[in-house]
Amino acid sequence: MTVKIAILGAAGRMGRALVNAIASQAGVELVAALDRDNAPESGLDAGSLAGLPALGVFISSDLEEALAVADVLIDFTRPEGTLAAIAACKKAGRPIVIGTTGFTPEQKALIAEATRGIAVCQAANFSVGVNVLLKLVEDAARTLGDAYDVEIVEAHHRHKVDAPSGTALALGEAAAAGLQRDLKQVAIYGREGHTGARKSETIGFVTVRGGDVIGDHTVMYLGDGERLELTHKASSRQNFAGGAVRAALWLAGKPVGSYSMRDVLGL
Repeated sequence: MTVKIAILGAAGRMGRALVNAIASQAGVELVAALDRDNAPESGLDAGSLAGLPALGVFISSDLEEALAVADVLIDFTRPEGTLAAIAACKKAGRPIVIGTTGFTPEQKALIAEATRGIAVCQAANFSVGVNVLLKLVEDAARTLGDAYDVEIVEAHHRHKVDAPSGTALALGEAAAAGLQRDLKQVAIYGREGHTGARKSETIGFVTVRGGDVIGDHTVMYLGDGERLELTHKASSRQNFAGGAVRAALWLAGKPVGSYSMRDVLGL
């Protein structure tokens, strides 16, 4: 069976990577490529835009029409666009794969509510390597315990609009879970001035923005006399795109509910 996929955000960097991933993956077909109203790329062939031969699928903004022919929607946009897409998917009874990050607590609650009516697979990062890293981070934190301080450093390109990255926050959640802490209570997002001595229970975040860095993440466990670092560096968006397409294949036909990439990978 071929799974028919629609992409929301198809004209963007991740959208083009998704088009490439679908074109190279057996068992999937691109049936709709969507972007915002009046996007400069409207009407262009999604394949040509992604550097491929023409696919006969053109950039449009008609989400309702796309969901009428698609089995799954993959969304890499902004939080507001994702929430609109979720509403459309609920109406059409279609599952959605969400790669958008930067949601507010209120928006996260709306997504959680939507999982009662449709299947939703959401991940801060769809890279297989990053999801293995998430498990390693939690396991390492549990084993090392309170004797080691945890700091997370992430770097992304100059165009990224949210900070820390969704992946960095997911890594923080993984470390906090291993240490049985609540990240909301212990996270420190940057330091400046006379901060005083570091509190042992805190988990620190450092954000770097610049150039064309696709995504680097390091979790540091700093103890007395030694330091352990777990690092993932992305050199291509195809890792994320391939994982998202894998998630779409897995999600098609799944029962209503909330899923993550860890479910997809069986971690």
